Amino acid sequence: MKKILIISDTHMPKKGTTIPEPILKVLKNGVDYILHAGDWTTESLYVELQSFAPVYGVKGNVDNGTWSTKLPEKVLLKLEEVKIAMVHGHLGKGRSTPERAFRACKDDDVDVIIFGHSHIPFHEVKDNKILFNPGSPTDKRREKQFSFGLAVVEQSTIKLNHHYFS
Repeated sequence: MKKILIISDTHMPKKGTTIPEPILKVLKNGVDYILHAGDWTTESLYVELQSFAPVYGVKGNVDNGTWSTKLPEKVLLKLEEVKIAMVHGHLGKGRSTPERAFRACKDDDVDVIIFGHSHIPFHEVKDNKILFNPGSPTDKRREKQFSFGLAVVEQSTIKLNHHYFS
């Protein structure tokens, strides 16, 4: 069994100077992996997250500078028997962020597509692929609350949940 923290659109330090307390609590209780779906803004968050667990992340539309050249546009990984694709969701054709994320990964043999960009929590199944956007823990925009995702992977199953806070 693997526990995974899923975050996106942190925009640090502009939208938050420290990791929000609800996420720190999850990190201190222990996770096996951290997935970040882009718009980090600075490398310091990447470095800080690595002190808690292995980090997989993609480049978002506001990530620039030398450090962001290390970030891929798409990550494909397998955790236990669950195949995951991760993109930010800003590239390609489509009227909505979920549609762009789906199109970017539709030909990949994956069970889950994780994305960010819109800052809107999203959890839906399309063509047998789970689409999941954790929202943002630091920049809720028009949402009522900040949010992040937690996943539990056990063999070939994944349970994804949003966690909301003010």
